[in-house]
Amino acid sequence: MRQNFLLALLALLWPLLTVLPVAAHTICTLVADPVSRTVLLAEGDCQTRVTPASTFKLPLAVMAFEAGIVKSATEPRLPFKQGYADWIKSWRQDTDPTMWIHNSNVWYSQRITEQLGIERLTAFARSFGYGNADFAGDPGRDNGLERSWISSSLQISPLEQAGFLAALLQRQLPVSGHAIDGALSLLESPRAAEGWNIWGKTGSAYPRRADYSFDYARGWGWYVGWAEKEERRVVFARLNQDDARHEITGGLRARDGLIAEWPGIAARAGL
Repeated sequence: MRQNFLLALLALLWPLLTVLPVAAHTICTLVADPVSRTVLLAEGDCQTRVTPASTFKLPLAVMAFEAGIVKSATEPRLPFKQGYADWIKSWRQDTDPTMWIHNSNVWYSQRITEQLGIERLTAFARSFGYGNADFAGDPGRDNGLERSWISSSLQISPLEQAGFLAALLQRQLPVSGHAIDGALSLLESPRAAEGWNIWGKTGSAYPRRADYSFDYARGWGWYVGWAEKEERRVVFARLNQDDARHEITGGLRARDGLIAEWPGIAARAGL
């Protein structure tokens, strides 16, 4: 009798179970005060470094403005060429700096890193306190300018992400105000959550296996940025890792998850 009941119950629940979203777990949720540098909330492992993925575009934009490579929100507009990274449709077109950030375009980043070179990238990252500042790339592959920030040598922790954001917003980076203003101008419009305005940058990447293939079932998802409400401003970092393969990138899900959870996060942070 009990077995028949369980089988019947499973038959009823099966359609619901099969459409549940693929699971991901949160590695870290961190909120900090950018002025005092006080950590207001740190849930999970917020100190282990992983790849920054496309969250690196924000410090890279600061570097590019400071070096004069990027002139404004619309200049330079670079032509798309065959052979460039093109696995997302929005990348298969001529691209300006705003489109670069909004579409999280990899090949535009690569054109900037090529112009900066590893020495300048390293010097900038060290002066920013940006993770391990390692742009060597994959061992033996000489690809640091191509992908050091994507599942490769460059690594950063959520705590370090928050530190960089705090220095950026407090204008404590060793760059001009023009470089900071220019980089911030490229971000998307803020998203609203219970009276807060939230700005940020997503990032998605997959770990490498020993055979150099990607582990698509264990993708990372970042969302880093800051939130403002009236006179209060805080910086945050959210890092997730998937438990199974998913069609939507981890960064977008990290962003949407943090925004949906923001009222509870803010309450736990004492905001």
